[in-house]
Amino acid sequence: MRIRAAVLALAGLLATAAPGIAEVIRLEVTAPPQPAFGGREFGTTGRYERLTARATLALDPSLPQNAVIADLALAPRNAQGRVEAMTEIVILRPADAQRGNRTLFVEAPNRGRELAGQLYNDGAANDLLLGRDPGNGFLLRQGYTLVWVGWQADIPPGEGRGAGLRLEAPVVPDVTGPSREEFLFDNRTSPVTAPLTYPAATPEGATLTVRARFEDQRQTPADLRFRFLDPQRIEITRPTGFDAGALYEFIYTARDPKVQGIAFAALRDVAAFLHREGSAANPLAAGGRPTTDRAILHGVSQSGRFVRDFLYLGFNEDERGRMVYDAMLPHIPGTRRTFTNARFAQPGRNPTPHGDRLYPADQFPFTYAVMEDHLTGRRDGLLLRCRTSNTCPRIMQSDSEYEFWGARASLLVTDTQGRHIDLPPEVRAYALTGHPHFAVATAVATRIDRCALPVNPLQGGAPMRALLVAMEAWLREGVEPPASRYPMLSQGTLVPAEGLYAGLSMLGYRGAYGPAQLVDNAAMPPAVRGEYAVLLPRADADGNAIGGLRGPVIEVPRATYTGWNPRAEGFAPGALCYNTGAVLPFAATRAEREAARDSRPSIEERYATPEAYVAAVRASAERLAAERLLLPEDVAAITAAATSGSLARLRSGP
Repeated sequence: MRIRAAVLALAGLLATAAPGIAEVIRLEVTAPPQPAFGGREFGTTGRYERLTARATLALDPSLPQNAVIADLALAPRNAQGRVEAMTEIVILRPADAQRGNRTLFVEAPNRGRELAGQLYNDGAANDLLLGRDPGNGFLLRQGYTLVWVGWQADIPPGEGRGAGLRLEAPVVPDVTGPSREEFLFDNRTSPVTAPLTYPAATPEGATLTVRARFEDQRQTPADLRFRFLDPQRIEITRPTGFDAGALYEFIYTARDPKVQGIAFAALRDVAAFLHREGSAANPLAAGGRPTTDRAILHGVSQSGRFVRDFLYLGFNEDERGRMVYDAMLPHIPGTRRTFTNARFAQPGRNPTPHGDRLYPADQFPFTYAVMEDHLTGRRDGLLLRCRTSNTCPRIMQSDSEYEFWGARASLLVTDTQGRHIDLPPEVRAYALTGHPHFAVATAVATRIDRCALPVNPLQGGAPMRALLVAMEAWLREGVEPPASRYPMLSQGTLVPAEGLYAGLSMLGYRGAYGPAQLVDNAAMPPAVRGEYAVLLPRADADGNAIGGLRGPVIEVPRATYTGWNPRAEGFAPGALCYNTGAVLPFAATRAEREAARDSRPSIEERYATPEAYVAAVRASAERLAAERLLLPEDVAAITAAATSGSLARLRSGP
């Protein structure tokens, strides 16, 4: 009974934020601290506790730090004239705060899910956030205080495999307007039910078109039909003559837009509260002081794009003018941002080489430095606003090779006309050579119906662990991190698509990539008004990229690993699969190679003995460790995998 009373007292204590903390007016603990991972200990950090909470924000639309939020001034207000929203929070903290590393590691969830555990801990989906399985325990052994803050208001409760981290944003009343949905089904189901992000204000005037490829004209064949099942669902009857990869575009009059841009304030204000507030209202405070003195914002893919948007829109300055995050780690965003801070926003949209290309998620500015858009004459950059407020963090952006094909990554290191630029001094960029967009630790090369080649299984845990350790040293001790490892014009490792993979016809590359286009979103449907230069990684004679962070699997290859994969017949052939790369193993013997007319030397021609192969892998891994791009534990794992003959399947290697 005494324990229960103590828990209830704690929950009541945390139900209201301290007086004067206007940004977070209430923090309610919904599940008090409980031992995580069965009470397991993690090195010098010891045990972890997990708790969940709901934070209520109150935003003053008149403050300059909030003025950028679309439609905030039109939203309903409380008695104090502020706009309220609620966000869900999960916290994993060292049970003994003194044993942690005093760094607050905040991840913006990807569609309600955590991905940090899959990336750094080689774990399974959401198991870290849920406190069930720590994977290899890396983030916990490092002593991080881990926090996830819901930011997406267009996912239903219960998304994220039980996590359900979301934002409850206010709806703007009495507002209607055009909204556009694009559907890529990658199957032939017909009729098919399609959800609408916002309810229809009226069925009148709605239109549906189809096209086989993005570059084609929109069509309305006689047997293409749709009907409303309810205000937020339509049923589409698909026409003959179009394959599984066709693009369907639905335009209608929507109502009830959410103030989705509050997402950025949620990640700003919750982090500022947890990191700065010393009162008992803060679950990360002890003895009247916060238990962290550094903060990192992390995001993967969609949420990596969110991190870039957060920085660009000026949200690293809180309402009191303080810097919120000391460092940012956007992983696999390419040069895209998100369709979040807009009326009728759709944060889940993912521009790819084939679909979702007209959503305003990848428009100028593309990179951190301030420069001119040669198509519009506008000057801008991701660091422009934080330069003005003196709140720029240290940044490590990491991309897979896929981002050059699907996310216009070359524009991170060129201007809009494709000319080399240097990154600002507080920015580093690393490209994981030969990697697909994202793979889990247990991935193996396999085939999926929509892609023509076997899917690339490389996972980026090992180099990302080393880069996080380097970021910590940069923050704590001022030790400069490894120099950027990214394909660049100045190094001759970025080239035009023409002639790429010459002599490697077995790859089936036809010159496709996702372009960077100037899109006029004032038109409906949006219209392309111009195009920016996009370059691609130069490849060696094996088809493996020359530039970037080349791990042992690329330096000592047994296959060609690409960041792209052609779409298969029946799935918009000629376009590229989204988020995947490809893997094509080398022939085992010279005879096999010659029979297949494969120009790439065979395994037996490359490595005289298995021992010679292992020695080459070890040397490559040790060289990367000396450059602080691998940790000793991963060097040992990679060498062991090469010895056992399973390096091609290794998911903890770079």
